[in-house]
Amino acid sequence: MYLYDKYIKEQRRGVVEIIISSNTSKPIYEQITSQIKAMIMSGELKTGDPIPSMRALAKSIHVSVITVQKAYEDLQRDGFIETTVGRGSFVSAQNKDFYQEEQQRLAEEHLQEAADIGRISGISLEKLIELLTIFYQEED
Repeated sequence: MYLYDKYIKEQRRGVVEIIISSNTSKPIYEQITSQIKAMIMSGELKTGDPIPSMRALAKSIHVSVITVQKAYEDLQRDGFIETTVGRGSFVSAQNKDFYQEEQQRLAEEHLQEAADIGRISGISLEKLIELLTIFYQEED
């Protein structure tokens, strides 16, 4: 009976599979943040779904609670999760619009850089548009 109760508790608390890579310069808290954001955007985690407690996630991926706390603070600041004392953390309802806006801003930064390089190097606008079209339509 105990194992069943533990399984049900884990199901209610949210099971999130995070993979930490040591082969990247990206800090661990950012790896956690980006993977949880990706799960939310893909629909794997839905509005209202619980996410693991900071302690539980830290234990499961063998990192400091402080590292997970930083990731959760960033997720909360960005509107992806809501945390209530005594209840835990849950996927927020407002996250998709915010994420879309964040991704558009990031794309704009990269496009600005590409436009600057194109102007300085004499690459025509038509060629840049052609390249962007190829990259956009390319499937991995």
